[in-house]
Amino acid sequence: MTNPALTNKFLAIALLASIALAGCSGGDTPAEHSAADRAEGHTSSSAGLPAGHIAAGEKLAQTKGKATGQSCFDCHGAEGNAPIDETYPKLAGQYYDYIAHSLQAYRDGDRDHPLMSSQAKDLTDQQIADLAAYFGSRKGSLQDLHGMHHD
Repeated sequence: MTNPALTNKFLAIALLASIALAGCSGGDTPAEHSAADRAEGHTSSSAGLPAGHIAAGEKLAQTKGKATGQSCFDCHGAEGNAPIDETYPKLAGQYYDYIAHSLQAYRDGDRDHPLMSSQAKDLTDQQIADLAAYFGSRKGSLQDLHGMHHD
């Protein structure tokens, strides 16, 4: 005779396992890829972007945006180390994918900020990759907290 409680527990575990496997077995395009370019199939990072170029990112970071008349340096400081406001993040040394995901979210309307949403609105995936490569390559004062333990 079968125990109904045990059978239900087994079915629940099997269902959860199949959902987890389905989530991990997507197609060639990462789920995190930006909505605007999902069909391009970029897969070189968790942000789904092509390879970034530091020199191109530096030039772009110094360029005034059409929407706001500001450059990245105007608000985040030279090399992303000196924001003009304490609430603005330091970008220097930040993880490539964090910068890329953030810019994609501003561009795609998934994250909102009066200035950043306007700045990122017209960025291509390549430009986002270049900015992320540039700021990620700068020496900054960010600390990697992986492995830190509280006593």
